[in-house]
Amino acid sequence: MRFFIELSYFGKGYHGWQRQPNAVSIQQTLEEALSTLMRNKIELMGAGRTDAGVHAKQLFAHFDFEDAIDCPELKRRLNAFLPEDIAIQQIFEVGVEAHARFDAIARSYEYWLVQDKSPFYKDSAHFIREPLDFEAMNKAAIYLLEHRDFECFSKSNTDVKTYLCNIENAVWRIGDEKAVFHITADRFLRNMVRAIVGTLLEIGLKRKPVEWMQHVLQSKDRSEAGVSVPAKGLYLTQVVYPDSIHI
Repeated sequence: MRFFIELSYFGKGYHGWQRQPNAVSIQQTLEEALSTLMRNKIELMGAGRTDAGVHAKQLFAHFDFEDAIDCPELKRRLNAFLPEDIAIQQIFEVGVEAHARFDAIARSYEYWLVQDKSPFYKDSAHFIREPLDFEAMNKAAIYLLEHRDFECFSKSNTDVKTYLCNIENAVWRIGDEKAVFHITADRFLRNMVRAIVGTLLEIGLKRKPVEWMQHVLQSKDRSEAGVSVPAKGLYLTQVVYPDSIHI
């Protein structure tokens, strides 16, 4: 039997989702908790790999187990067992072929940015003191919707087979306390969102014109794009699946 588990976490204390040889990860922490409570070795397959320090408002993973599970009770026990910065939202049975990573049809991220110094956002948002031209940044973000190859925003030395992604939405929205960049695509490359935001900031700070984004995209060269912004401002906010995964 296969089960999906939906969770959220604050990533400051973890070296990303995926297990690491000498660092604490979300996957390791959750696998150890499940294995202890279920008295069986449990291995998880996540919907994606968030980098060190990145947060998730919603992430799914799947695991297999031979017997039926009282899902609400397991959720309750897990939340009592796990540290405070990881929370389980739900656990539910899916078809045996359902896959947390390969069946996802869309993923959404947010990047939080503040322009006034705030102790409440020091671990959860990127602080930029200089004025930003958000109108220019949104004009530049439109170029993202017109392209499919995002090699220029991919982490170097990655093992991906294709750099093609379909970005559906990319826009900055300005609130009273923070500015948030929203982006949705069918898939993302490693470090892609942080590199996109860093490139948009070059335009917002008036160091580069709006049209520079087109040049960066056409270059397919990571060195042509802006620097990656800090991980602490990045949130995976939604992973979408087709209804067919449900029983």
